Amino acid sequence: MSEDDIEIDLDDLSRRMDGALASLRTEFASLRTGRASAAMLEPVQVEAYGQMTPINQVGTVNVPEPRMVTINVWDKSMVNKVEKAIRESGLGINPQMNGTIIMLPIPELNEERRRELTKVAGNYAEHARVAIRNVRRDGMDQVKKAKANGMSEDDQKLWESEVQDLTDAHIAKVDAFLATKQEEIMQV
Repeated sequence: MSEDDIEIDLDDLSRRMDGALASLRTEFASLRTGRASAAMLEPVQVEAYGQMTPINQVGTVNVPEPRMVTINVWDKSMVNKVEKAIRESGLGINPQMNGTIIMLPIPELNEERRRELTKVAGNYAEHARVAIRNVRRDGMDQVKKAKANGMSEDDQKLWESEVQDLTDAHIAKVDAFLATKQEEIMQV
């Protein structure tokens, strides 16, 4: 095997690390910050027509004001199931019924709850860091295999530093997302 045949796929590694960042953004969006957001309902599933369905597929989710989310349920028979799903979701929101419209007033977060949410955000960020490090490990394994197949020592060091630089850049992004989210949560 010639040295030209040995190639480490940095684009694939980068794409996989970007996937960990995208997953982190989704998890952060579901964290309640005291402001109303349609994204906070994304993890809530409703039993609709015999299967679990995301809430946005049984009704229209709106944010008419900063402390209120409304869900206009399309099928009148589903209103009670949607209300039940929200109550059991652990969001800590008490739905109010008005015909087929369910209103979710977002209560003000107290200091203790804000601190808990920053810890949860920290856990989400740590999971993203672990996922990125796992991708780095895969990249380093590729480099080791390439060395076994005849890659020179200098090329090995070069590729290892490329993989490490990619990892460091993605972990820095995770840390930046976390700092922004924690600041948002602690804002009164």
